[in-house]
Amino acid sequence: MTWINTISYEDSEGGLRKLYDRIKGPNNNVDNIMLAHSLRPHSMQGHMTLYKYVLHHPRNTLPKVYLETIGVYVSSLNNCDYCVEHHFAGMARLLDDADRAEVIRQALQNRRPEDAFEASESAGLNYANKLTLAPDHVTESDIETLRQAGLDDGQILEINQVTAYFGYANRMVLGLGIETKDDIIGLSPGDSSDPDNWSHD
Repeated sequence: MTWINTISYEDSEGGLRKLYDRIKGPNNNVDNIMLAHSLRPHSMQGHMTLYKYVLHHPRNTLPKVYLETIGVYVSSLNNCDYCVEHHFAGMARLLDDADRAEVIRQALQNRRPEDAFEASESAGLNYANKLTLAPDHVTESDIETLRQAGLDDGQILEINQVTAYFGYANRMVLGLGIETKDDIIGLSPGDSSDPDNWSHD
């Protein structure tokens, strides 16, 4: 599951068990990316807080399915198959349209968001690409391009934060050899109205 030791749900106790109980899915399943934090539960807590607030907060105005799409794209750019598979499944579930999901997957794999998205969404994905692969080349004009595509500054911030979060998550996965074995693919916190609800269902 990962190259470092982890503490299973069954062997957990105290604060770690409480955290696991907040994030677990069916049959006490805890995603391997969260298990990888088990030797330092405080970092799991920080990770989940960031994840929920950036991707699943009720005050975000961009659709959750689009934010998940950004996560899939960034993960693809970083060659992080773990996050691609988890978040593509979550995106597809939200779309509830297998054909549309496959069109999106192909467009992202080809690095051509414009093949699947309208101007504002495509512009956001192109910004995510640049921020992921060449962050030192991002300039103020890139932000102006996003504005001209119809995104307001709060939405630009949402795209920036989701892109940055997946850069973190991808590097955690790739740097620790985290695999999808025994994970339930595609679960995510379902209750966006409650930022403190971390349960995966």
